[in-house]
Amino acid sequence: MAKPLKSQWNFGELFPPETLRRVFTVSELTTTVKRLLEKEIGLVWVTGEISNLRAQSSGHFYFSIKDAAAQLSCVLFRGEAQSIDRQLLQDGRKVVLHGELTVYEARGQYQLRVINVELQGIGALQAAFERLKQKLQAEGLFAQERKRPLPRYPQRLGVVTSPTGAAWRDVLHVVRRRQPGLEIILAGCRVQGAGAAEEIAGAIRLLNEWAVGSATGLMALPVSGPSKLDVVLVTRGGGSLEDLWAFNEEIVARAIFDSAVPVVSAVGHEIDFTISDFVADVRAATPSAAAEIITEGAMASRQFIAEAAGRLQQLARQRLEWDLGEWRQLAQRLARVHPRRSLQEKWQRLDDLLTGLVRGAKRGWRDGQANWLTLQQRLLRVRPAQIVAQRAERFLQARRKLQSQARLGWEQWQTRLQLMEGRLRLLSPVNVLERGYSITSDAASGKVIRSAGEVRSGQRLKTRLKTGEICSVVEREEHGH
Repeated sequence: MAKPLKSQWNFGELFPPETLRRVFTVSELTTTVKRLLEKEIGLVWVTGEISNLRAQSSGHFYFSIKDAAAQLSCVLFRGEAQSIDRQLLQDGRKVVLHGELTVYEARGQYQLRVINVELQGIGALQAAFERLKQKLQAEGLFAQERKRPLPRYPQRLGVVTSPTGAAWRDVLHVVRRRQPGLEIILAGCRVQGAGAAEEIAGAIRLLNEWAVGSATGLMALPVSGPSKLDVVLVTRGGGSLEDLWAFNEEIVARAIFDSAVPVVSAVGHEIDFTISDFVADVRAATPSAAAEIITEGAMASRQFIAEAAGRLQQLARQRLEWDLGEWRQLAQRLARVHPRRSLQEKWQRLDDLLTGLVRGAKRGWRDGQANWLTLQQRLLRVRPAQIVAQRAERFLQARRKLQSQARLGWEQWQTRLQLMEGRLRLLSPVNVLERGYSITSDAASGKVIRSAGEVRSGQRLKTRLKTGEICSVVEREEHGH
């Protein structure tokens, strides 16, 4: 304990009249001042800002603490330094020191021999926090490689918090809005005060036991769904360092570390960090933020389903536009080549397209049916039955509409193809022969005869009729005017 300072020192006892003219050596005077300081002041608490920090190879620390008007030399010997967190000693940091005021006789300089160091304004709690943090970190409780991902579609959530706190209400509000089918299991406990840490750790262990069917007495909202527990949320609202201290206790940290179920820690506000935040698999800034993280997968699935009908319509329009472009290209190519050959190629191409269309339709139907069944199973887990039914009905309507439009488009193109085939037949030379005309050509060269002036007497000719050919010999030629 620090000794009380005397209001007035009796210099007469230290320097009696008969010795006032005595001449002291420097050592004698320094020793006298040292005894005076150690006797009259002794152990003190002093606060200031660290400067000129030097760590010697001997293990001793030398530094000064200062304020706006003065500074004081300090020494922390190796024996005392072993029990003090050296991370607390940094230039520019404000600290509270406990030590003995003395004199370093070799320099005639008074100094503080430090035996304890605390951060100013935080004190023992912060120092204990840093010590436990370093201890658990060295043991690997904060290692990133051991942290587990949260399930994308959790069905059951265990909450460790006070049933009367604002954090519990915030979590319920967010879950009911974003994933109303999520079952919540409350393990109620105190979240501050004496014994709160033991209750929090016990609640975490109780949820783990309940997950395997060996514990009862927990409140579920609602009571349905699978028997396993997917996530544990450890949470409370904001407060001072003392209010949040239960979540900085080692017993809570080890309960979180030993949990077989992934743990989310959401303690205090965004600027608050506790030991439970470092040990947990996921840290959330607030209780509401934690509930949003846990329900993120279900929320994303709801948005995907809401956009599915529009996406199907877009894909159908793109497919019809692509098919229309293909038919236009085929029509242009048909107009550029010989009609009969082009018609034959198009018929063959049409057969291939029909075969591929049927095969693709069957494959697309199987794939779509499999995807639909998968989505249906996933949606049943989050229980949006009414929304799924509505989306299913829209999907069936869109499919019938797509089939109707495809069938109508096919019939229209088939009709156009038949019209084009009839026009080509009208222009065919064979069709001309069928109307009673004939074609006469030179029997030797095959050259078509177009006028009487192109033949001579005795020339052999070949005449092609609708059916068969006639061979003849020219007897005479007559030229018309």
